[in-house]
Amino acid sequence: MSAYDQLTGGKISRRKFLGGSAALAAAGVATGAIFAPRIVKADSGKITVLNWQGYGTDEAWALDIFKKKTGIEVVHDYFNSEPEMITKLRTNPGTYDVVLTNCAWNGVASKEGLIQAIDTAKITTFQDLNPTFRDSNLLNDGGKTYGVSWVWGMTAIAYNSDVFKSAPDSIEILWNPKQAKRVAFRDDGIEAVSFAAIATGQDINHPKDMAKIKERLLALKGQVATLWSSEDEFNKLFSAKTFDLSPYWSGSAARSRSNFKLPVGYVVPKEGAIGWFDGLAIANQAPNVAGAEAFISYMTDPDFYYEWATKVGAPASANPKANERLPADDVARKIHSDEAAMKRLQYMAPLSDEERQSYSDLWTEVKAEFAK
Repeated sequence: MSAYDQLTGGKISRRKFLGGSAALAAAGVATGAIFAPRIVKADSGKITVLNWQGYGTDEAWALDIFKKKTGIEVVHDYFNSEPEMITKLRTNPGTYDVVLTNCAWNGVASKEGLIQAIDTAKITTFQDLNPTFRDSNLLNDGGKTYGVSWVWGMTAIAYNSDVFKSAPDSIEILWNPKQAKRVAFRDDGIEAVSFAAIATGQDINHPKDMAKIKERLLALKGQVATLWSSEDEFNKLFSAKTFDLSPYWSGSAARSRSNFKLPVGYVVPKEGAIGWFDGLAIANQAPNVAGAEAFISYMTDPDFYYEWATKVGAPASANPKANERLPADDVARKIHSDEAAMKRLQYMAPLSDEERQSYSDLWTEVKAEFAK
């Protein structure tokens, strides 16, 4: 969800997140889906983008349009985890122009001097971006902007709408004895700790009472029917009626419902849920800063987003004007337009290596108890 896990430590691999994008994008071009983005002519030449593979910026049809408008060729290099992204920036200075940084990692990169402050006056869409993301201290530091908010999503509760005629409103549904062996969890320590933190009224990133976290997770032993690790696996297990409830990514829930026609409902419980957002940054010593600014403007433009979202499938845009372009009955638009729900989100923030390891170790202990 994103959105790396949206997750090795937090969302899915973007490869899995947007699997099959190349074929769909080609289909979009074949049907003549060409648009005219509002972008500024920049220096000729090329830019190099560092991102997940198959995550929006490398859509062939989009790069063709951008090159026709600016004369700039876009080439890509990819990472498979955020730590790898940091390593590539450290070891290849002067190589990259644009880099995808998650809200939990942008500060790590900026504090190391791996990305540079952005002249937001050069980003044509900047004032249109949602202030919740645009002005967040996770992308800004010392009055300077180090990441332009691009897309966002959340990890809340997916439920079987054939089983639940009304949406459950509390996270406690995961622990309700009536749902014994009808609950699933993603096999990820950080996400599991975050949900237990929400259930115990704590900060999802730095919970103080780890004993309570462990107690709540162990209490799921009689509840959890299965663990899953990818969107594809979630869909297969859900289709087989293995479970009825699970934490899940918002964009994935929209695709499960619209693309796979599964009865997946989605709710942000009253106690809250996990939020995340991705930004586009400019690498320190970027060879083509003007080209990077033009590309970021293009990526955050409603015209690009509409094509990406409707032809391929995308997280929610950080540009409200882009989301408003989607059809009124679009599932993703409905999921991401609940302002009250957005206010209940806790956003992923940087974790220390020690915190990541401790959450992983705790989850391993809990799973060992599940197996007994």
